[in-house]
Amino acid sequence: MRRPIVKPEIVALMRGEQKALTGFLADVEAFAHAENIPVIPHETVVYFQFLLQTLQPKKILEIGTAIGFSALLMAQASPDASITTIERNPEMATLARENLAKYDLAQQIEVIEGDAIDVLTNLPGGYDFAFMDSAKSKYIVFLPEILNRLSVGGIVVIDDVFQGGDVAKPIEEVKRNQRGIYRGLHRLFDATLTHPDLTATLVPLGDGLLMIRKHAEKINLV
Repeated sequence: MRRPIVKPEIVALMRGEQKALTGFLADVEAFAHAENIPVIPHETVVYFQFLLQTLQPKKILEIGTAIGFSALLMAQASPDASITTIERNPEMATLARENLAKYDLAQQIEVIEGDAIDVLTNLPGGYDFAFMDSAKSKYIVFLPEILNRLSVGGIVVIDDVFQGGDVAKPIEEVKRNQRGIYRGLHRLFDATLTHPDLTATLVPLGDGLLMIRKHAEKINLV
């Protein structure tokens, strides 16, 4: 992992002792690592398998497809789900479509290429699970649109919210070129962690997960 937050020996234990991927998911994960393409780390992979197998959502929204690894993981864990995934990078979208053509045999996954905020504006609602792993400074911009399309009781999982530990520092100690991300993440925390119509929790897996459950039809984020 690029920026572990948990002690390295604990990360090593989580990665070495938990069940390894097999089959096509192992192949896609190995390709990502070989090509230095960021995908969710193994401790988050195993957690996602547990979470999705338990929840069994029917309609999933993903922001940030990359090469399709997490979408394929969610599809395998939730075989009755339909998945819409948004990717703004044309090269990544092409790689994702190639992987889906080989491995998404049930045709559960639709890739939409474009900027997330533009795509979200034109999407219908009814999603019961969403995963966001994209531009960190834009999480707070995308989240209201996601919540508007999420059913009551639905869950949003947001990846990489600890910024390698920088979010716990005073902003003066953060590199200037990282301060936009820092501000965006703190706006995200301020808007969600104590919101009366959301249950939100921070989970120290990978570079941090923010998990949010929606409790009201209309959510106003300040």
